Amino acid sequence: MKKVLIVQGGWDGHEPVQVSERFKDLLEKEGLQVEISDTLDSFLDLEKLLQLHLIIPVWTMGKITREQVNPVIEAVASGVGIAGCHGGMCDAFREGVEWQFMTGGQWVSHPGGQDVKYRVNIKNSSSPLLEGIKDFDVTSEQYYVHVDPAIEVLATTRFPTVNWYHSSNGEVDVPVVWTKRWGHGRVFYSSLGHINSVFDTPEALEIMRRGFLWAIEGRDIAIEQGLSIDIFKNEAKMF
Repeated sequence: MKKVLIVQGGWDGHEPVQVSERFKDLLEKEGLQVEISDTLDSFLDLEKLLQLHLIIPVWTMGKITREQVNPVIEAVASGVGIAGCHGGMCDAFREGVEWQFMTGGQWVSHPGGQDVKYRVNIKNSSSPLLEGIKDFDVTSEQYYVHVDPAIEVLATTRFPTVNWYHSSNGEVDVPVVWTKRWGHGRVFYSSLGHINSVFDTPEALEIMRRGFLWAIEGRDIAIEQGLSIDIFKNEAKMF
């Protein structure tokens, strides 16, 4: 049975326990074996991580040590998927540049707070991941994120919705959903999910379900093709 590790914790305002339980239920219905951990020390065991198909971080505004993050970086590069949402993945470790490089972006602001009504615009792209999902509205935090130019953007939202200092730049489309590669691994992110009830919006939950399964497929490909992380190895100092 394919194994998934959810690591939850950090700031309680993002309801990590409730979100983790919802994701666990979602994935168990797909026939996956899901473990929930409440410690970042779960990342220390590289051999255990290499037996996974998917890592889901649900941890906001924490601090991660080099000893904790390095095994995740190695595991994902080997083909293990990583997927997450909102601050639980892309505001997890504000000082963790290695983490940000791997995940593809970092939250910087949510003008207007948690009660902003905004539209999620699905993009035409080479990925069929969001096929059939139409543009939809949510009322939540509208995440302004700084992103890696290597990501493939699958959905965006338009700023400014709320007037603030950023408004003088005019209208800009900021990524909401994206994918990228890290070694042989697949990375998936959605900025939706400030609190658990956001996933009562069917589109928001379906996007996560598809993203999880897409990330898992990368591990299957790595196993089937016998892909080695060695082709990416470099002894130069990277961080």
